Amino acid sequence: MQFTINRNLFIENLNNVMRAISSRAAIPILAGIKIDLFEDELILTGSDTDISIEIKLPASEDLTINSTGSIILTARFFSEIIKKLPGKDFSFEVTTGNQVRIKSENSEFTINGYDAETYPRLPEITDESAFLIGGKVLREIINETQFAVATQESRLILSGVHFTFDPDAIKAVATDSHRLAERKINLENGPKVTTDLIIPGRNLQELSRIIGEADPDVQVCPGENQVLFKIGNISFYSRLLEGNYPDTDRLLPIESTTTVEFDLAELSSALDRASLLTHAGRNNVVDLELDTENQKVKLTGTSAEIGNVEEEVSFRALEGSQLKISFNPDYLRDALRASVTDAVVMKFTQPLRPFTVTPNKADIQFIQLITPVRTF
Repeated sequence: MQFTINRNLFIENLNNVMRAISSRAAIPILAGIKIDLFEDELILTGSDTDISIEIKLPASEDLTINSTGSIILTARFFSEIIKKLPGKDFSFEVTTGNQVRIKSENSEFTINGYDAETYPRLPEITDESAFLIGGKVLREIINETQFAVATQESRLILSGVHFTFDPDAIKAVATDSHRLAERKINLENGPKVTTDLIIPGRNLQELSRIIGEADPDVQVCPGENQVLFKIGNISFYSRLLEGNYPDTDRLLPIESTTTVEFDLAELSSALDRASLLTHAGRNNVVDLELDTENQKVKLTGTSAEIGNVEEEVSFRALEGSQLKISFNPDYLRDALRASVTDAVVMKFTQPLRPFTVTPNKADIQFIQLITPVRTF
């Protein structure tokens, strides 16, 4: 096999395929990248069995195909070579015994490849149940929920985001049992039938990066134990988590006794200052005191080793019963980072009951739940 290609074009697509390749691959061949060359296109494939990415590059003025074939190369080493080549273009040729010659200007590498027949086949997923979703919407809903998945795999199902795709809406829920993020966005052309998918959080993080800042159409093709996302010339396969996701709707409080509205930037800054001390201590906990009678809000952070910080936090509105509550500040900081408005409403019931964080605009369906910490 032999081809010549624009180096920047190749690197751009190589970087995306590398997202699916692990340096600690359980199957040694998966530490490699598969390169298939046909008469009209070049295909790059990477996989770690959890994520698989296939990218197709059609023949063009940037890609000249001389002879077809297939090869596997050690991905990390190959990637470093291509990135350090001196020229605008490079040539790639498989010679005898699966050896590969890579040439660019006055630089030439010869590296060992592997038989492409040893590479696992990608899942076959039909587009019978496929539907389209805007890349911007999908990326937004991923970024607003994925951070709340469980990182410990003691409850594997919680390491994924639970998506429900309806004909007119998409709903995503993530929880690690200490916090929860639920986002719902209306769709114009969702699937004809309701589709439930539980997708690992790490996979979604990589998908979000591939979608990027643009707004490409994303075709979602659900399979039996995999889901395929098609984004332009990129096919992104993700394993699905099997099992029943917990009924999280019952966790959301219906009523509240105390409500406070904060400016997002003001609360974030105060929380950062309080966290300076709590992060240094054994117990990463802050106290929030809501004095509705005197219309004051106080945030306190204490470290037995260093000292304490106390700050009055400005707010937009405060009503209801007096309340003092303790919680992990990192959970609230993550919630504020995911917020989509410049102000948030926090609603409380009791000092040891979970509280909610929502946008200050009623038309945005986004609720986050944080469990407090018992300090006595």
